[in-house]
Amino acid sequence: TQRTVERIDSHLLLPASEALLDEDSIKRFRSRYRELFGANATQDPLYEAVSEGRRLAGMEHWLPLFEDRLASLFDHLCKDDVVVIDQGALGAAEERLTDISDYHEQRGRIAGEKRGSYRPLKPDALYLTRSEFDAALAAMPAHRATGFASSDTAATLDFGFRSARDFAPERGRGENVYEAAATHLKAVGKSGRKALVAAYSTGSARRIAAILDEAGAPTALADSWQQALGLAAKSKAAVVVLPLESGFASDTLELLTEQDMLGDRLVRRKKKRKDSDAFLAELQALSRGDLVVHIEHGIGRYLGLEPIPVGKSQHDCVALEYASGDKLFIPVENIDVLTRYGSSEQAVALDRLGGEAWQRRRAKLKERITAIAGELMQVAAARALRQAPALAADPATLGQFTDRFPWSETEDQERAIADVLGDLESGRPMDRLVCGDVGFGKTEVALRAAFVAAMNGQQVAIVAPTTLLARQHYQNFAERFAGFPLQVGRLSRLVTSKEATETREGLENGQVDLVVGTHAILSKSTKFKNLGLVIVDEEQRFGVTHKEKLKQLRADVHVLTLTATPIPRTLQMAMSGLRELSTIQTPPVDRLAVRTYVMEWDDMVIREALLREHHRGGQSFIVVPRISDMADVEEWLRENAPEIKSVSAHGQMSPGEVEERMGAFYDRKYDVLLSTTIVESGLDIPSANTIIIHRADRFGLAQLYQLRGRVGRAKLRAYAYLTHEAGVALSEVAQKRLKVLGDLDSLGAGFQLASHDLDIRGAGNLLGDEQSGHIREVGFELYQAMLEEAILAAKAGEMGLAPARDKLTPQITVDAPIMIPEDYVPDLAVRMALYRRLNQAEGQNEIESLAAEMIDRFGDLPQPTKNLIRLIEIKHQAIGANIAKIDVGARGTLVGFHQDDFPDPAGLIAYVARLNEGGKDTAKLRPDMKLVINRAWSDPLSRLNGLFQLTKGLSGIVKKSAKAKKAA
Repeated sequence: TQRTVERIDSHLLLPASEALLDEDSIKRFRSRYRELFGANATQDPLYEAVSEGRRLAGMEHWLPLFEDRLASLFDHLCKDDVVVIDQGALGAAEERLTDISDYHEQRGRIAGEKRGSYRPLKPDALYLTRSEFDAALAAMPAHRATGFASSDTAATLDFGFRSARDFAPERGRGENVYEAAATHLKAVGKSGRKALVAAYSTGSARRIAAILDEAGAPTALADSWQQALGLAAKSKAAVVVLPLESGFASDTLELLTEQDMLGDRLVRRKKKRKDSDAFLAELQALSRGDLVVHIEHGIGRYLGLEPIPVGKSQHDCVALEYASGDKLFIPVENIDVLTRYGSSEQAVALDRLGGEAWQRRRAKLKERITAIAGELMQVAAARALRQAPALAADPATLGQFTDRFPWSETEDQERAIADVLGDLESGRPMDRLVCGDVGFGKTEVALRAAFVAAMNGQQVAIVAPTTLLARQHYQNFAERFAGFPLQVGRLSRLVTSKEATETREGLENGQVDLVVGTHAILSKSTKFKNLGLVIVDEEQRFGVTHKEKLKQLRADVHVLTLTATPIPRTLQMAMSGLRELSTIQTPPVDRLAVRTYVMEWDDMVIREALLREHHRGGQSFIVVPRISDMADVEEWLRENAPEIKSVSAHGQMSPGEVEERMGAFYDRKYDVLLSTTIVESGLDIPSANTIIIHRADRFGLAQLYQLRGRVGRAKLRAYAYLTHEAGVALSEVAQKRLKVLGDLDSLGAGFQLASHDLDIRGAGNLLGDEQSGHIREVGFELYQAMLEEAILAAKAGEMGLAPARDKLTPQITVDAPIMIPEDYVPDLAVRMALYRRLNQAEGQNEIESLAAEMIDRFGDLPQPTKNLIRLIEIKHQAIGANIAKIDVGARGTLVGFHQDDFPDPAGLIAYVARLNEGGKDTAKLRPDMKLVINRAWSDPLSRLNGLFQLTKGLSGIVKKSAKAKKAA
């Protein structure tokens, strides 16, 4: 944000790379490189780059050539420092050294075959050898940590800590874990030791304490470890929030953790969240050459900012180019008349200034959008009038179900769950979109909604786009609902006809409470006795026909849609306020962003990526755009990575074969799954943490994002390689797609990505199958604004209110310097963003907040920027007074009202009379409803202050009149 958080005295900036390119380092490198590889090596790209002082990717592999001597960790330790060798550390060191040697041999072999200019150093130049490592350890006091008892008591130091009681047997038998834990804690207290319980969050601490109390083990809540030790007594167990995964026991105390009792759990840190509305409202800066749309003049090309003389002053304007090279200059305070057109793969013709074509297109589109808004309102009104069962959650039963959730909820997740449960209780059909990155916990939101609906006697259908995803959901739902009086069925092409018939019969007679499956659920042969909730996962993967069937369901039942990347149409509906939206932007703790590389295909890099994943016990995906590409990649794997076992799968295989192969990969019988986009919405495999996307330029942005989301589901760092054919130029749109995905390397970027896709791909029609040219005609932002206005007008008409006035942008001409000077904010994109934010500020508080932010970021405001802020304030007041135009001349000011109309004519006449009190001829209202102010302001500051007072007075009349009408 560039806002000040705190003041610090100094900040240390370290080099971005260990390889320094100073004069001495370059000299050392050149000399040693020639010495090692001969005079011919001077033509190598690495040698040339370093000689010119340029950085080359991967140059750190030649780090010894830049330095006199490389130091290891041991060189930074004192001889008396104690080294503790963890269990398994020596074995891991041996494995790592083997990997290094293997990588070096393979890289040398491939480089030799290609006769290229790659000249690797020997491993011992970069790394310690095993003998050097052992010698360094032997020279220092070293202790080995172990969890096992030793028979050599003289050489062993026993701290007396043991593992705490594990309740896995009780969980396995389906017994009440809390009762077993309560019994154990009471036994610990009776033995004279202190009993403590560590929970992950304040909420779970309270819940655990309450349940243990009910089970007969009295507890006390503590705020800290010290307080917990004080509260823990013979008769009470202390419950405290601590980030511990497993407990321990000693002679004086025993500590149990939430994970000891309930099984593996992964706590998630609270992260500062962005409000959904602010998240949706984030603006993209304009770049020179971008297409923009002026509401009155149509599509033009943005050329940048240009100062234009107004009187004796400079006024910053946005320069636009139109057909035939015509230029239009828009004052920065009126930048809100412009919207971004968005990106397009097709050539877009610029409009002609003063031409009628734009006005005709806009009027025609307005008619069509009004019709769309009316249809949307009918759908929304029908839903509002319909009743749906009010499904309330029973706290005790829901608490038992919630305890099975193996993580701690994030703030966003808790909010989404509360939103959904609130919708179910409302008595009206729910239509909510939950958008969250892959693995951020959307499924848990669905599970809780399904549980509440099913326990209220309503049937639940969970619809997934692929058989593989349906299988995964079925396993999750069946596992979580086990032990409750609920029957879970499944329907997909992988289910036998006998099981499918039994499931359909169970749905019709009410014996099956939940069904998980593909679009088979939507077939006419599937009849429900009492369908109450439909959960749709990844709606964008369904075909048009299935989407229409889903839409028909929406009027009658609760609908919950889950998506990681909302399709533009879906996002558009959420932005229009037609569907409720919940976003989950907080990643799990220890979850690292997927490291993304956009690169040409490189045999050695891809081989090393696959081997690295294999050696750390993981699995990899290789995804190709077409089935015809698979044979080439299979041959490449045989030649370049023969030690890796791979299996392939694609959509033309029989369903049984796909299921068998995917299942084998899921069961870790193979290291690599080579497939088409069948994995895009496929299995959740935490052990797969590397993905290679072959010919990534042939995939859509949402597809690439979903594919990348298949990895990085565990605590390990995951890697995505977006490769394209070497030496082949990419199309502009393909380059843009890959760049966007590379830039959105952070977790929780799915929402931003969908907004980018709106620009790159455009948005479909809101109402299903029709893919119209509306967006292409006026650009997405203006289309969105027109749609919102049409919906508001339709709502006003239904409520019997007068339609809202057209959006007003007053034209104000005043001789005063108006700009954010380049020497104050040098970056053009930042200046444009500030201009847009000032124009979109709502009310005095937002304007003042933005001014304070600018002072904080860039220093005291220069006078032209103060003038700009004052002009924005004048513009706000002018809008409130229905003023269309203000001209400030040398001898006076002329004010014109929109459509020659002032909302309170009597109030205006009285205002003019007040200005003329005492025989002054200060103001005059002409017959054409133009207000003339006979007052000359001598300098820019007095002109702006005078205008401010004038517009304040006129807007005050309108406010007073509106207030009186409301009171009447």
